[in-house]
Amino acid sequence: MVDPGSIAIVHLTGRLVDGADAGAVFETTDVDVALEEGIYHDHRDFKPLEFRVGEGHVLSGIDSALRRMVEGETQTIVLGPDEAYGTRDERDVVSALREEIEARSGKTPEIDDLVRSDTGDVGWVSDVSAETVTVDFNNELAGERVEFEIRLLEVHATEAGHDVGVSRDGVA
Repeated sequence: MVDPGSIAIVHLTGRLVDGADAGAVFETTDVDVALEEGIYHDHRDFKPLEFRVGEGHVLSGIDSALRRMVEGETQTIVLGPDEAYGTRDERDVVSALREEIEARSGKTPEIDDLVRSDTGDVGWVSDVSAETVTVDFNNELAGERVEFEIRLLEVHATEAGHDVGVSRDGVA
């Protein structure tokens, strides 16, 4: 069992559960999986994810699953939208005047272009007409059930908020 506050080092592979693309990998930290699935990009560093459990660094469903795992274990879980990327909210799909988008970006908007709002949110262009541009600020996996294979490689316990093996003066 992984206690909150412990450092977990994991490999994760996320797959779509439903629809025509069911089984497709949308995320992995494992270079071998990326190569096998044809999603390897040399500009990305595929390596295990390291984070403190219980601090919101990963999806809530992954965090919950880790608390029931032991070092060396592999588990596959299916997460609903509430434990993964949230539900789709049509209020997060907005239209803007095409001329405003063009003025801000300096180019003609195209479908799938990324757009940043005044508040820093990032969405993608989902439709372009002569007058308007529709931008979707939902996570692209909002409303989807997803599956994650979690391999718990290592766990580093902590005591009283400090890593074990580190003294007050910083010398192990």
